[in-house]
Amino acid sequence: MTTTTIERSCIGSQATTKGITVRIQPSWLARESSPSHGRWVFSYQVQIINDSDASVQLVARRWTIVDGDGDSHVVEGEGVVGQQPRLAPGQSFRYGSYCPLATEWGTMEGTFTLVREDGTSFEAEVRRFYLVGSPE
Repeated sequence: MTTTTIERSCIGSQATTKGITVRIQPSWLARESSPSHGRWVFSYQVQIINDSDASVQLVARRWTIVDGDGDSHVVEGEGVVGQQPRLAPGQSFRYGSYCPLATEWGTMEGTFTLVREDGTSFEAEVRRFYLVGSPE
């Protein structure tokens, strides 16, 4: 008899929009989770890199979070983790946050609204990333 083990892990993402690269690295927080009570908690580390020729300020975020049952909700707000960081060309900004889900897996994706020094704004893509926990 052959046993196959399927590795379950979170999968990050990377996207570049107008010279702004957004990298995401998620992980499952087993110690913070309680699968028997329908609670899975995930952390994600975000790195935003300004490879454009202009300084930008991150002023808002918009996340679409979908759990394994297909239930979706949107989270919007100013800045990230209480900050609205400014990034000169060549600079980067890192932060971490978390997301609780009622299922053992789900996805997140979204946008960051960035404003250049000249007042023009654009949406930097946060490509879909996968949150995968364990059923036990």
